[in-house]
This record gives sequence, structure tokens and C-alpha cells, in this order.
Amino acid sequence: MVLKSRDEPMQKTQSGPSGNGNHSRPATMSRYQLLQRAGGGFASLALTQLLASQGLLGAEDAASSKSAGDTGLADQTGVVSPLSPRDGHHPAKVRSVIWLFMEGAPSSVDLFDPKPELTRRDGQKIAIDVFNGNPGPLMKSPFSFKQYGLSGAWVCDRYPNVAKHVDDFAFIKSLHSDSNDHVPALYQINTGIARPGFPAAGAWVTYGLGSENQNLPGFVVLGNNQGIKGGPLNWHSGFLPAAHQGTLFRSEGTPILNLTRPSDVAREDQRSQLDLLARLNLKHLESRPGEAELLGRIQSFELAWRMQSEAARMIDFSAETQSTRDMYGIDQKETKSYGSKCLLARRLVESGVRFVQVYSDGEWDAHSNLTANHTGHCRATDIPIDGLLTDLKQRGLLDSTLVIWGGEFGRMPVSQGKDGRDHNPQGFMAWLAGGGIKGGTSFGETDEIGYRAVVDPVTVHDLHATMLHLLGLEHERLTFLHNGRPFRLTDVAGQVLEKLLA
Repeated sequence: MVLKSRDEPMQKTQSGPSGNGNHSRPATMSRYQLLQRAGGGFASLALTQLLASQGLLGAEDAASSKSAGDTGLADQTGVVSPLSPRDGHHPAKVRSVIWLFMEGAPSSVDLFDPKPELTRRDGQKIAIDVFNGNPGPLMKSPFSFKQYGLSGAWVCDRYPNVAKHVDDFAFIKSLHSDSNDHVPALYQINTGIARPGFPAAGAWVTYGLGSENQNLPGFVVLGNNQGIKGGPLNWHSGFLPAAHQGTLFRSEGTPILNLTRPSDVAREDQRSQLDLLARLNLKHLESRPGEAELLGRIQSFELAWRMQSEAARMIDFSAETQSTRDMYGIDQKETKSYGSKCLLARRLVESGVRFVQVYSDGEWDAHSNLTANHTGHCRATDIPIDGLLTDLKQRGLLDSTLVIWGGEFGRMPVSQGKDGRDHNPQGFMAWLAGGGIKGGTSFGETDEIGYRAVVDPVTVHDLHATMLHLLGLEHERLTFLHNGRPFRLTDVAGQVLEKLLA
């Protein structure tokens, strides 16, 4: 398709989020007019469905909106309601994603990718570029390693419970990214671009597929106790409709801040206020059909209403058995926080939430005392991750869920200070497990000291392309027109890692 300026006539355009084909348009319709009309149809349809679900339409209006809501189809514009579930481009292997995000950058060579050469050359000085300057000598891992499973994968002694699942893992040991600073690296691993302002992977996924639970957000973020570097831009919707941005949940107390209805406001009064607000906003929207942000605000009010009971139910673990609590380590001090988040992640995907990110507490940012840092983080996450994978498998959910483990970059093979490691975006790793993944496999390698990806280097775009493929989406077709050109999660690159697929 040849791109034209906003006001030039155009003949064809993509048909919504899935990009399943082209539809002819009158030659006299400008791009601006097309988007304005499509946006208006989208707004009217989505708002009608919201009002119908809350009993705010008359019987005739509700009946006329039912078929569109039931099928997920839109009017003649071909645009669908933002979070209604819909099919992708090809049959999906999984329907949801749980991303176990180890913020701060864990060290590959100290967890899953031991390098005998580091042990042999321990203490040797080499020429190497590092983030903070003054690199020390090569430093061997302080941990011991064993091989596990039929695949014989190596895992350090600090992750004995995670190690039980290596035959379900596809290791990617040759990832590399563009920035050696946490914030842009976080943006890149989350959005594909090492700059702020772009839609997060979870936003792209719900934009393409919607969500299977209309009472919860399609994209949920389970944050950490210190605050995530770069903040909400890591789960923002960017230029996508606001309905697709991530919602920050807490695993204890009130799941979402300011969600609970004030004690002096009755439920019926709150519903009446929202009904009036919806009617006023609808009137306002009628004269501004292209205002996607207004539609997003209307949707957020209605979703918040529905979440007041649903979100609270999600974090109520009282119905879980003691064996399940033990499986996740919820009653142990060191594993309670991450265990609660992992259990909540399982409950969310089981309820139809499309994309859940689970951030670890603290940071794996071991510029000094790597032994204590990584020992503590492994202790906090080992049992919960084991519990999550075991629970998903027992419930038959692992076949329909993609689990991703990893951080924003890796760590250097040389020491920093006495016993730390600096940032390393040149070579790091992640692992995948779940539906469509060829377990017990490993792809790519860093060099003999774990510094740089040298065999089958994998970009962040490749990782994202593979994730989308497993969800039934073709990364080159999942696009959104912004600033005169179609954007996508994988920008202008990315290849599906076919060797990791079952």
C-alpha cells in the first residue's frame, strides 16, 4: 500500500487491528475522513454495548445491539469493539501470556548458562566496554551448577525448584538489545522501542485479540515493592486506544488503588451517577465522533464499576486449598509476595485475562555482592515459579498459556568492584514455556565468556514476533496507523523463532 498524506484521496486501507485484508474506499474520501468516520462507528458501537450491558438502553436498542456484541462484529466500517474477543490471523497455540519479569537484569552466566572458560580464566584482565567504567577482571560464577531433566539443561544451585521444569523450557541464550541503561532497556523489552511513548506488548496483544473477560482488564501488571523504573510507560497503550493500556494490580489489600466505593455512597447511588455521566458523555461524544480518548474514559468508568467486585474476588485466596498455598509459598515470609502474584496470575488467565506481567520485588541489579543479591532473588522466586508451572500444568492451563521468564538485559562476565557485575545488553537470556513451545531446547549462544551473542543472535523484535505468532497473530500484519505510517510492535524487523516451536 502506498502511503499518502492525511488529506490525499486513498483507494484502500487495512481493515482494523488484525489487518486481514483490504477494503475498497471511494476515491474521493481522504484518509482523515476515513479515520473520522471509522472512529465514529467504533465509538458508537462500543458505547452502545457498554450501555446495553448496564441496562441503559431501551428494549429495542438493546436487542439491536445484541448481535454485534455476541459475535464481536462491528458495523459496516469493519472496526470491532476494543476488548471484545476475536480471532487472530491463524490458529493460536495459546490464548494468554504470563510474563515473569525479573527487573534489574539477572546474570545468565550465574543462573542458566554456565561458562567453564570464566572459571578457567577467573581473575584475568581483558579489554571490554562496560556501562559504569573501570571493569575488573573476569569473574567466575559463585554458584555451582547441575544438569537436570532429559534435556540435561544446566541450572545453578539457587534455582532447584525451577530446575524441575527444564524439559518444558525453550532457552533463548543469545538475546541482545540496544541500551545498557535500565529505563530505555525496559522500554525496549516491553514495547520493542528503547524510547518512551510506544504501546506495550500487552497493549498490542489486546488490540489484536481483545480479552475473554469483560469484567477485568485484558492487560494486567502485577508490580513490585520498589516501583518499576520508567513507571507506567512500561505498560502504556501509547498511540493505541486507551482501552488497551495495562492496569496495575496489587496482590494484597485493595487490588487497584481508589477502586473501592466510598463508604458513604450506596451502590445504587454510584450506579445512578455513572448512568448520568454516561448519558452526558454520550451527548458530548455525538458532536466529537473522532475523540478516542473520550471513549476510553467512558469505558474506564464502566470497567471500574464491574471490577469493584470482580477484582476483589481475584485476590480472595480463601477458596484455595492449603496445598495450593504451600505450592506457591504464600505462607512463607520470603516467598509470600511473589507467590501471591504468581497465584493471582494463574487466577487471572484462568478467568480469561489475556496478558499478565509479574514483576519480581527488589532488583537483580547486582553491581556489588552478586552472591547475596541473586541468592535472595532466587529464594524469593524459585518456589513461586515452580508452583505456577506445576499448577498451570495440573489444571491443563499450560497448554493454553505462554510463560516468559527474563529481564531487560544481562550482566557482564567481568567483575565490578569486588564481587558485582555491570550491565550487559550484548548477550543475555530468557526462557519460554507453555503451549506451542518445544520443551527441552536451547537456541543461540554467547561467546565463551558470556559477553556477546555470537551464535543465532536474537533481537527483542524476534522475541515479540514469536510471542505474537503463538497467540495467532502475524507480527507484520498487526499494525496501527500513526503519524502517517503503520506502526507495529516489531517496528520494521523481527523473525519468528521457528526452531523453538513444537
